[in-house]
Amino acid sequence: MQRDDGLVAEVRDWLHKAAEDLRAGRHELKASPPLTADAVFHAQQAAEKAIKAFLAWHSQVFRKTHDLLELGEAGARIQPRLAPVLRRAAPLTEFAWLFRYPSGAADPTSEEATQSLETAGEVVEAVLKELPPEVHP
Repeated sequence: MQRDDGLVAEVRDWLHKAAEDLRAGRHELKASPPLTADAVFHAQQAAEKAIKAFLAWHSQVFRKTHDLLELGEAGARIQPRLAPVLRRAAPLTEFAWLFRYPSGAADPTSEEATQSLETAGEVVEAVLKELPPEVHP
């Protein structure tokens, strides 16, 4: 199979952005006090971008969405091994919007933010294992 340099670059860019979101989320937890709402937003974004990288690699068209359930189901159809971790990430979906605007919702705890980032990290790692090293950031 001939390598598609454009596709390799696109997937690598998605994965690079996912890694940056994980890094940003972890950094937000080091603030005093921790910026937990921002941390969970970055967790959601990292998982979303990793899944979109996987879908792009497999030439699966996806709509502009933050819905990790929808994206995860598409990814699991391609690689069923990913289903458990993608299902665990689905609840992160609401963090794409819940704390971005005034909503009256209480900020997540540090523990919730830490767990969200751990889940997102698991998604990124699982996706990386399913993709060739040439696309890794």
